[in-house]
Amino acid sequence: MARVYSPGALSADDIFATGMRDQWHAVCPSDWIERGAIRKLERLGEQWVLFRQSDGQVRMLADRCPHRGAPLSQGMHLGDRIACQYHGVQVGGDGTVLAVPGMPGCNLEGKKLVRSLPIREVGGAILAWFGTDPEAEPGPLDVPERLADDDISAFLCYVEWDTPWRFALENLLDPMHGAFLHHESHSMAGGATSARFRIRETDRGFFFEKTDQRGVNFDWVEFCRTGVDWVDLEIPYPATAGPGGSFGIVGMATPIDATKTATFFWRYRRVSGWERDVWRFLYKTTLEARHWAVLEQDRVMLEHMAADADQAENLYQHDLGVIRLRRMYRNQAEEQAKRLANA
Repeated sequence: MARVYSPGALSADDIFATGMRDQWHAVCPSDWIERGAIRKLERLGEQWVLFRQSDGQVRMLADRCPHRGAPLSQGMHLGDRIACQYHGVQVGGDGTVLAVPGMPGCNLEGKKLVRSLPIREVGGAILAWFGTDPEAEPGPLDVPERLADDDISAFLCYVEWDTPWRFALENLLDPMHGAFLHHESHSMAGGATSARFRIRETDRGFFFEKTDQRGVNFDWVEFCRTGVDWVDLEIPYPATAGPGGSFGIVGMATPIDATKTATFFWRYRRVSGWERDVWRFLYKTTLEARHWAVLEQDRVMLEHMAADADQAENLYQHDLGVIRLRRMYRNQAEEQAKRLANA
């Protein structure tokens, strides 16, 4: 049986395994949550239910009825609320019990008894704030500028991998794997197979980049913390791949549980007018299948790595970005666990 994680009982190891709290995480594609439908999801090792209200707003609740603990995901969508199938208890999108049909006037009515997460929809995806204090206001969210720029056209690619979330994110902080794992790719066949790297600090994170090659292969990645953790990278494209110059990727990795990851990739190019139409046509007819092939190479490699692969490594200079990431998350997990223990 899967372990149920309670925010008040999380250790540093729990947080390191199932994801950082007190920040935003991408949850699922927006089109997963249709009007009138209920969707059950596991994220950060916890069970959730999502539904879109009649006004179009998405709501995300803990998947547990406050009456007897039955799953709300088995209930009925009633516009602005879910009615539990077990005894009909109706819970609103903010977690408040709105009605107890079996006992009108019951003292449960009017009380906020179900955890509800703040939601934002960004670039065709639903983001949620996973706070350690359910009563606290969510932190600020600065949307990746690539997803907010009208002159950039992006496609969201979503995939679930049977690998720890850190492995998926570390894969993106490892540009050198492009020259080996993806060397037969149409976009990563060029460039040297040896390099030196450096970390360059920014006001929102850092760049991990090659010092002796730029604009040839997967030569740099920027890790950003803007309320949500994400990476940005570019892969040079030849003119035969259509307008827009380099092909960019904004990536996020959200833990489903300690061993599975929800992975989000926005594939983008800077195009407008007729060039936008050309790019989108080429992507859907030709380029998308090639990009899925590259992702499949990543998936196969990561899913075949042992769960404790990071406990028996011998790292070198190319792994500075990975080392930086691990130390940051380990320190954050310990700080969050300490706050929870003292709360």
